[in-house]
Amino acid sequence: MSLLRSPYQTEHFFDEMFAAGARSEVRPHYRRLAERLDNLPEAEFDQRRAAVDAAFLRRGVTFTVYNDSQGTERIFPFDLIPRIIPDAEWRRIEAGLVQRLHALNLFLDDIYHGQKILKDGVVPPALILGAKHFRREFMNFNVPRGIHVHVCGTDLIRDDRGNYLVLEDNLRCPSGASYMIENRAAMRRAFPQLFQSYGVRPVEGYAEQLLKTLLHLAPDQKEKPTVVLLTPGVHNSAYFEHCFLARQMGIPIVEGRDLVVRERRVHMRTTAGLRQVDVIYRRIDDDFLDPTVFRADSMLGVPGLVNAYRAGNVALANAIGTGVADDKVIYAYVPRIIKYYLGEDPILPNVNTYLASEQADRRFILDNIDKLVVKAANEAGGYGMLIGPAASKDECARFRAQVAAQPRNYIAQDPIMLSRSPTWCDGQLEGRHIDLRPYILHGEKITVTPGGLTRVALRKGSLVVNSSQGGGSKDTWVLKGDT
Repeated sequence: MSLLRSPYQTEHFFDEMFAAGARSEVRPHYRRLAERLDNLPEAEFDQRRAAVDAAFLRRGVTFTVYNDSQGTERIFPFDLIPRIIPDAEWRRIEAGLVQRLHALNLFLDDIYHGQKILKDGVVPPALILGAKHFRREFMNFNVPRGIHVHVCGTDLIRDDRGNYLVLEDNLRCPSGASYMIENRAAMRRAFPQLFQSYGVRPVEGYAEQLLKTLLHLAPDQKEKPTVVLLTPGVHNSAYFEHCFLARQMGIPIVEGRDLVVRERRVHMRTTAGLRQVDVIYRRIDDDFLDPTVFRADSMLGVPGLVNAYRAGNVALANAIGTGVADDKVIYAYVPRIIKYYLGEDPILPNVNTYLASEQADRRFILDNIDKLVVKAANEAGGYGMLIGPAASKDECARFRAQVAAQPRNYIAQDPIMLSRSPTWCDGQLEGRHIDLRPYILHGEKITVTPGGLTRVALRKGSLVVNSSQGGGSKDTWVLKGDT
């Protein structure tokens, strides 16, 4: 039996491949894929899936689940049915992401200098000054090239009408780009002719563009700057990605113990002696970067790193203190931030958001918590979140108490029925909810990789796409022109 002859229900969600309520009506940009799947026997599809899984195992395409009794290292789940985005649709996404990152960089520069946006009452000062990731130590510090966020992963979803919305911004150490590249390699191997016939824009240049972005930050415009990737180490959930990107860029991967500061300059220990480091792509949060400034118990960072950074002898990507702008409470103000700095309406709107720190919103959240999605301001990976309509009374009661006790640390949003995409689950094609994390780089200019990581909630009915909670991914095909 072919894949498309298996049962499939579009239901009341926006389906990426099929028109709503019309199982037989394939959207135009999916028709070529549908024809291929319609002529593909299930046994052959399973063989290709097994080949991809085997390749992922050989290449170590894994992620880590903390506190898991069954073992922490797992193959990253991958679905062979791609998500396809037409060119015109992508152009709007791209413009919205460029606009958003431009405004957020202006916001961060202002917050750490004149704080004009606070004085003008656009963002309440208490929200910034009380933010977990606001770094008072870096007030009036001029970051290299004036860029605070060099690497960004902004999560997008689609509502029941197919409109793209921004779910959150990831401005500190966004992960997943390696899976985007590995997914593409897997699809090229699994369906070479189909892939070639579609005219898909490439994502393989991401690492090269990332390296250019990092080199742009080098102090003194050195002819051959030394760039390193700083990792917390092998036990980090994204260690595969750290190794992958360092290898792709052709730069050393180092841990804190591999670096030492001498006379406010960072050096890497090598077999030939110390070698000065000019740019650090850090995959370590601020708190752990330098035990002499932040957490004194950190064994991951480099003592003296902040002094070298302040002296302008080393650049960091992303800059210290960027986390204040991806606080989920500040997220609610991004449309106003865009309007304030750019004089433009946001191209990509936010999800409707309620702030527990506001009295009227807090009352609404507490009264309707079973109907809302509630999120902790600084949690990630799907943790610290309540999906009210799917939660028990005890879970709702617990979150209600937490919101009442710490209103600054919570937001709530109207539930969005994420769009769904056909996904092969348990021997048949079923709709699963998805999101999209495109990757934006800010060097000499802002660039967006044409694609990104489409994450899929593999558990039936789940809206949580994170790999640590049962999620997987798909390849994302952005089409060239009118292909």
